[in-house]
Amino acid sequence: MPAERSGRLGVGAIGAGRVGAVLTAALAGAGHAVTGIAAVSDASRERAAAMLPAVPVLPIPEIVERSELVLLAVPEGELEGLVSGLADAGVWQPGQLVLHTAARFGTGVLDPARRAGAIPLAVHPAMAFTGTSIDLARLAGTWFAVTAPAPVLPIGQALVVEMGGEPFVVADADRRAYAEAIDTAASFSSAIVDQASGLLDGIGVARPGAVLAPLVRSAVENALSRHDPGPFLDGTGTIDGAGTDRPLGGGS
Repeated sequence: MPAERSGRLGVGAIGAGRVGAVLTAALAGAGHAVTGIAAVSDASRERAAAMLPAVPVLPIPEIVERSELVLLAVPEGELEGLVSGLADAGVWQPGQLVLHTAARFGTGVLDPARRAGAIPLAVHPAMAFTGTSIDLARLAGTWFAVTAPAPVLPIGQALVVEMGGEPFVVADADRRAYAEAIDTAASFSSAIVDQASGLLDGIGVARPGAVLAPLVRSAVENALSRHDPGPFLDGTGTIDGAGTDRPLGGGS
């Protein structure tokens, strides 16, 4: 049974963007063997060399064929075509774990792989990535949205814990709302800081970021505390108070 899977996995990464390189390095740090990574652009190749220096850069079909866990860390717009194309090529393998990191999609986008016998997982870290080793430390305590069929949900949760994160369950039907929440928080936070920094820069403040940092951090912490009045989880992997029938809600 998939839920009984134990031990180390051969992990193949498709995508060496900011998210893919860091999560692959985190899985390697947890003891999994990285079989290969796909990196197309010069920036991705440089990032792969820095974060995973001993891992070969390989063609995507070869990575899939070599791996027990395939990490798909590609832009959302490319995910569906990639999964379908690999299914048409007959590359997916029965019993293989296929995990994507796109916030907006649940496991439905992985249906072509699932029909070939693969096990679908959707896991998204609610964190802004730099694509450097700094992110590995930041993963500790980061919340990851996990969506998966019930029998294999523990696998997705366990992988998150191995990467240092905290898993919480988001239903397939709620992934779009979850993605909107994540995008809103990230976009507005960045835009507000940029606007305020620009105003301070305009009146001659030499280090607007340093001036704003304590204010922004304290304001955000105060706002967050209003929405985290108690234990975040109720012990079942769902949001405290939400019940167990509708788990709530976290590219390259």
